[in-house]
Amino acid sequence: MHVPDGFINAPTSAVTGVVAAGAIAVSLRGARRELDERTAPLAGLVAAFIFAVQMLNFPVAAGTSGHLLGGALAAILVGPYTGVLCVSVVLLMQGILFADGGLTALGVNITDMAIVTTVVAYALFRGLVKVLPRTRRSVTVASFVAALVSVPAAALAFTFLYWIGGTTDVSIGKVATAMIGVHLLIGIGEAVITALTVGAVIAVRPDLVYGARGLQQRLKLRVNGELVDAPGAPGRPEPAPAPVAARSHRKVWITGLVASLVLAGFVSFYASASPDGLEKVAADKGIDEKAEEHANADSPLADYGVESITDARISGGLAGVIGVGVTVVAGSAVFWSVRRRRSDDTSPAGTETNV
Repeated sequence: MHVPDGFINAPTSAVTGVVAAGAIAVSLRGARRELDERTAPLAGLVAAFIFAVQMLNFPVAAGTSGHLLGGALAAILVGPYTGVLCVSVVLLMQGILFADGGLTALGVNITDMAIVTTVVAYALFRGLVKVLPRTRRSVTVASFVAALVSVPAAALAFTFLYWIGGTTDVSIGKVATAMIGVHLLIGIGEAVITALTVGAVIAVRPDLVYGARGLQQRLKLRVNGELVDAPGAPGRPEPAPAPVAARSHRKVWITGLVASLVLAGFVSFYASASPDGLEKVAADKGIDEKAEEHANADSPLADYGVESITDARISGGLAGVIGVGVTVVAGSAVFWSVRRRRSDDTSPAGTETNV
């Protein structure tokens, strides 16, 4: 759903740029409360993983594909404020290095793909977690539903922005129907990817999943070959916290990085070549009549290929690996800086004393 230059007029793009900048500033402050020694390394990895999976377009209808947006996944894994920053880092890397998503439309893309998806998904996720049983399975189910809804919400947000500042005279009703319809289908893919990823992490390290913090679950005992709930400790009616898997942060981080590199460097070659939902709607409805060439169209990594390498498999795979590497470095630098700022703010030297 990367919006190119020319779809939205300059005044609306400027306003969304201000909104995006304000949201990033708020998120930088909010992320200080979310990031700790466990989640700071994970946040950079989440950004790289989202970059990698966004390269894997999957077919959703005849001649149309979709890809992960990532707002729901990032918010649930590392927190909503950090999630906005994760997706924003990905969009910035894609726009600058790969000519994906217009530079003048960067505010539109951050507002639509980072802010709207994260806010909608996390609000719905928290609501569902409160009413569902406090189990790991409930977190996975809530992740699925939140991710599913976040994609058509982003499509609706784009339709609203196009209604305000679209550069072509197209019926907004037709745009809304087409956008929401196709992105409901894309939302299913988003939900599956999000639920599988959250479920995999929570099965190994539930303490690393921001949305599962405070989750409690009865310990299991095997009695006569069957698993049953262990009785609560005397005087303690609440179930004991489930034990954390004894795996280091480093192993989880390395596993995630390797998975991202494989997805971007190898699996991406088999992604659908069909236009994604926005591209398809834009072509069908005439939204793209005034689309402009990307300012970085001559980038050596434009269109997710390496210039001067003629073999498509090697070119695309190497571009994907470079993208993952740059994103994890940029993301990690941002999140470690935010984490360090939090440490400085809470250190004894930075604490004021009233006498």
